Amino acid sequence: MQNIQEFIDLGLSVKSIEAIKAKGFETPTEIQRRCIPVLLSGHGDLIGQAQTGTGKTAAFALPVIEMIDGLRTDRRSVNPLALVLVPTRELCIQVCQEIQSLALGRPVRTSAIYGGASYNIQFRDLKAGVDIVVGTPGRIQDHLEKGTLSLEEIKVCVLDEADEMLDMGFIDDIENILSKAPEQRQILCFSATMPDPILKLAETFMKDYELIRVQTQDMTSTLTKQVFYELYEEDKFEALRRTIDIAPDFYGLVFCKTKLQCDEIGQKLISCGYNAEVLHGDLSQTQRELIVHKMREHRISILAATDVAARGIDIPELTHVINYSLPDEPESYIHRVGRTGRAGKEGLAVTFVTPREFRRFAFIKKIAKTEIEKRRVPTIDEIIEKKKRALLDNLLAMVEQAEKGECPQSMFSLAKLLCETHHTTNIIAALLNDKYNRLIDLSGYSEIRDLYDRRATERFAPAHRLKPGSRPGSKPGAKPRAERRRSAPRAASGRPEHRAEPRSASKGKKKKANVSRFK
Repeated sequence: MQNIQEFIDLGLSVKSIEAIKAKGFETPTEIQRRCIPVLLSGHGDLIGQAQTGTGKTAAFALPVIEMIDGLRTDRRSVNPLALVLVPTRELCIQVCQEIQSLALGRPVRTSAIYGGASYNIQFRDLKAGVDIVVGTPGRIQDHLEKGTLSLEEIKVCVLDEADEMLDMGFIDDIENILSKAPEQRQILCFSATMPDPILKLAETFMKDYELIRVQTQDMTSTLTKQVFYELYEEDKFEALRRTIDIAPDFYGLVFCKTKLQCDEIGQKLISCGYNAEVLHGDLSQTQRELIVHKMREHRISILAATDVAARGIDIPELTHVINYSLPDEPESYIHRVGRTGRAGKEGLAVTFVTPREFRRFAFIKKIAKTEIEKRRVPTIDEIIEKKKRALLDNLLAMVEQAEKGECPQSMFSLAKLLCETHHTTNIIAALLNDKYNRLIDLSGYSEIRDLYDRRATERFAPAHRLKPGSRPGSKPGAKPRAERRRSAPRAASGRPEHRAEPRSASKGKKKKANVSRFK
């Protein structure tokens, strides 16, 4: 009860506390602790900066629900009172569902308005009347132009994941939408990063706003262990396989740079027997929703995705995030890593870095203000040993079940028959070979060139192509520069002597005609 008391101290009503208990929240996060009292007062605009997965949705949803609940007695209009703008369809659905769960026991009407869904269903919901509209900027703009959505009674506008929306090019739609809202409205802006366009947007539409930053010096989650492997591009897929195989309960996202790379990595994983799917912008809305649903239900454990397709996807309990390709911007790295290490559970973020990418990687580390540990790529022996230990634990658990009599009697009869004619060790070895040989088969792995011991000066010159004493870019077999200088004859001035041919010796020579070898 003492934990719930912290929510009570924020000024939330009894109904909100009941919803919080039903959700299983224990203590408010820092962004909730600092934003909820400000928003409950109903005065002034607010910008909240916190990393992904810190409970920003509840930080604005609980005060908005309380505001709507207080206005319900004298409310007769069908127009919405609150508008929440989000960057993607997936996040739109998730935020709408989260608001509905936090409005437990209160008739707060919500509607998710996003592209790719039926206009007719959205027309019907808006005509029947909604209290909170959660939508993507493009589809909200469409409804405003069609006259099927009115913002004249809006009390609160929320920009969720604002940096992502601006990065996706929604700035014009957002400005147009905000201009349609009444002047006496509250604007709330939540973002993991704070680029200049957000501050410019605040100067235009927000008055006397309060800026709340809750992130520490490390802009990524402290529960996420961040490591990187230095390797060559052609070794990345082998490193990915080893990273997956070393973790028996791997459940994560693999971020790729392009749709083509995403398809390639996904097909390779499936061909190797992994339970994987791909997610990118070329898939239809129905396909994307189905794949995300399968991932949430653990029917697949690996999702190869592009940054754009993965924006706004909230998949709880992810154990790993793999940066197969470096993102273009440090902000994208922060968003990627923030998808694991949530809700008090630890996660691992692994980044693959080639020598050519090291300068960009150093810039990302500097902007993200985080330490990323360099590690060796897991070796084949480490992976096989890990698999053997996991296999042994599973077999011992099955033996314990058999000793308790939980196996069918027919199996005991068959086992006795085998033991009468064959040695027990041979029987077990044959069964293990038949059922688990592929699991610990060494032939499935290939050699990899781990650059863990590579010096910083060698990063831009592949070590396997250089001979001792050679320089990057020098011709094969060429002497080092210092040795060439020592061997060159020097004049009295100390400079290398140029052995030009005497003019008299070249006078009698005639230049050969440039006769083609083709006659």
